[in-house]
Amino acid sequence: MLLRNAKSEVLVDFIWSDQIGIMVVTSKVVLQLDLHIIKNYIKNIANIDTSGMEVPRLLQSKFYLKIIGIPYFSHDNSQKRLSSGDIKNIIKQNQIFDNVVLTSKLQVIKVSLKSDMSIIWIDIWDIQSGSKAKGLINQCFNMERYITIIRKANMNPGISQCKNCWK
Repeated sequence: MLLRNAKSEVLVDFIWSDQIGIMVVTSKVVLQLDLHIIKNYIKNIANIDTSGMEVPRLLQSKFYLKIIGIPYFSHDNSQKRLSSGDIKNIIKQNQIFDNVVLTSKLQVIKVSLKSDMSIIWIDIWDIQSGSKAKGLINQCFNMERYITIIRKANMNPGISQCKNCWK
C-alpha cells in the first residue's frame, strides 16, 4: 500500500525474517526510495525484530578496476615500495571514491621488472548495473605530481575473494 501511495511500480511478493536477517522479495528491481519505504513498513510489523536492522541494500556484484600512472616507489625517492595502505589513504582523500566499498585488500603490482610504475588492482562492490564502477572508469585524479587514470579490469585470481578479508 505504501509503495502504491508513492506511485512505485514495485510490488512486495513476500517478507521473510530469520536469525540471519530480513529478506524482501519484490516484483521488480527497487530504487533507493522504495527501499526506504519498505524499511519503514517492516519497522511497523509487530512480529519482526528490527532492533539490529541494517541499512537495506540491493544485491551487489563485484567489479574489477585498475589504477594506472602511479609510481611504484614512494615520492620521497627513498626507494620505499608504495604500499596498499598508502593507496588506501589516497583513495579515502579523493571524492571520486566516495561511497565506494572495496571487496578486498588493494594490490600494488610493479608494471615490469625495469619499470618504476605500478598498477593498483581494486575490486569494488556495486549494484548489479555497475553504476559506481561505470562512474569511476576513465576518471583521472592527481597523486602528488602524477596524473592517474582508472580503467576497467578483468577478474584477478591473485586477489583475495573473501568479502570479510579486508575492512
